[in-house]
Amino acid sequence: MSFNLVDYAGKTALVVGAATGMGGATGQLLGKLGARVIAIDIADVSYPVSESMKLDLRDRQAIDSAVAGLPKKIDAVFCCAGVADGVPGIMLINFIGQRYLLDQLLETGRLQRGASVSAISSVGGMAWMQNTPQLFEFLDCRDWDSATDWVAAHEGTDSYAFSKQSWNAYVSREALNYLKKGMRINAILPGPTDTPLARANADLWLGFGAEFRKEAGVDPLSAEQMGNTLLFLGSEAASGINGVILLVDYGHVNCSMTDGWDDPWLGALMPKG
Repeated sequence: MSFNLVDYAGKTALVVGAATGMGGATGQLLGKLGARVIAIDIADVSYPVSESMKLDLRDRQAIDSAVAGLPKKIDAVFCCAGVADGVPGIMLINFIGQRYLLDQLLETGRLQRGASVSAISSVGGMAWMQNTPQLFEFLDCRDWDSATDWVAAHEGTDSYAFSKQSWNAYVSREALNYLKKGMRINAILPGPTDTPLARANADLWLGFGAEFRKEAGVDPLSAEQMGNTLLFLGSEAASGINGVILLVDYGHVNCSMTDGWDDPWLGALMPKG
């Protein structure tokens, strides 16, 4: 008889950004672990799920409609939607829309005690602790209109890096609020991962840490490795883990920060000062 703490049998899991990449891997892994998978994406979902919903995260009314059509109880949410710089409304897709969806799940009682939220951030947002005054000012804009107005008024914030900094700050800041409701929220910070989005931005996204991986003799991380980590964070096996933003990067960042490896890319990502 086997006993699996990372078990989703009988649970309802919502995957936002479920079509491809890390979200696609997460949805497929959840299905193998027995979950009822509800997949949300603007693109078609090509693998078997219990339910698939088309959704543009830039459309508040569409999010409201999607939430109204969801089951009354969601056990685990995986916020995996993300696009690269150059996509119109990147902050709406990468953060504001997903935070709004979480707020609606909480307000409608679909997230209840025992539920978990696991999000995808990025090493591209690691400099968030150097930018907390601006991030906290933004996060204090709790409703859709004030958040979008704030971004429009602050140059450089409608960007990939700021969206990931926002996730890091949000997860850390909201940990107690979730815990008081009997829930948990965590995020992963993926290192370079072989996904369609990364391949489309290969020079920057897969170039980061290339020499470290060459020295170690490893390939870029896979979407499945990220999905496995997300499923762990959302499971009972991680019941004491809350408010954590977890590096999943073969140790590249920490090794570089402790002089185990010299990486000029990291210096540019996290300038000292």
